[in-house]
Amino acid sequence: MWAYAARRCVIGVVLLLTLTLVTFMLFFAAPVNQARLACGKICNEQQIAVTEKALGYDKPFYAQWGSFVRGVVEGRKYPLDPELRAAAPEIVTDCTAPCLGYSQFNAKTVNELLTEAAPVTISLAVLAVVIWLFFGVLLGIMSAITKGSIIDRGIVGLTLIAFAFPTFFIAVFFLKYVVVKWGLLAYPAYTPIAEGGVGAWFGNLFLPSFTLALVFLASYVRITRAFVLESLSEDYIRTARAKGLKGRTVLFKHGLRAALTPLVTMTGLDFAGLLGGAIITERVFAYPGLGSLTVDASNAWDLPTIIGVVLVAGAFVILMNIIVDIAYAFIDPRVRLG
Repeated sequence: MWAYAARRCVIGVVLLLTLTLVTFMLFFAAPVNQARLACGKICNEQQIAVTEKALGYDKPFYAQWGSFVRGVVEGRKYPLDPELRAAAPEIVTDCTAPCLGYSQFNAKTVNELLTEAAPVTISLAVLAVVIWLFFGVLLGIMSAITKGSIIDRGIVGLTLIAFAFPTFFIAVFFLKYVVVKWGLLAYPAYTPIAEGGVGAWFGNLFLPSFTLALVFLASYVRITRAFVLESLSEDYIRTARAKGLKGRTVLFKHGLRAALTPLVTMTGLDFAGLLGGAIITERVFAYPGLGSLTVDASNAWDLPTIIGVVLVAGAFVILMNIIVDIAYAFIDPRVRLG
């Protein structure tokens, strides 16, 4: 298993390097004056030339990519040009490894921007996963054991209705009615645990996280229902019942376990996707997470920040794939990782 994990980690590093190269090709190899975009509309030619040297845009594309990769491993100092650093040491910014670049628009390293935004997105994603997994599995099991009844049809129907509405509609509906009109909840504003405690953190995160959970809930109800029904018709389930095992033991120990493999796959990929930023939910609720950071960076054409977010999101996806593959061996004894 450890050899398998090591191989997957090596493949993950190769994929990340490929991702950086492709991202650089899409953005920095485009026929656009990157220095002019970074400097701003009112910059003169001299200021643009200084910005070009400070951020390394005067170098060929492959040299910029190589410098970026080295910066991830070793770190970098900005301005990148040694002469500019020597002429104005007071403006030198030290970007420690893994350095993902420097945002001229925010006058901060991309690492700092990601460090500020990541806790918001991670909090949203974790709470949303807990909500949709708990209710998705619970409702899926209830639907399976009451197959064909009004409870089964009601659960499937309601979850499909929730799935049919887009995320922005659900978010705006909750804000307009639950928060503003009915006053059932206070207006959500992200509060770190260190500042407001667990209660304030959870209270402010519940509504946006519940919005995200509703979007994914229907899929988990249907998958759980389908695989539980399939597993309950297997021969080993009939054998377990013939041995006199209780219905609860047969359902949870034997029936539900077979449904865990696809659920783990879905959860890992969906969670990794959310860690890259829940753009719509974060924008509607004005949460300063990775999704909002991506939108702001795109509007400002802040390429270093966009690249940083893309790489972080890609790293999350690769990491979760590795974790999911290893988890298979513990969930299903029939799976053997070599």
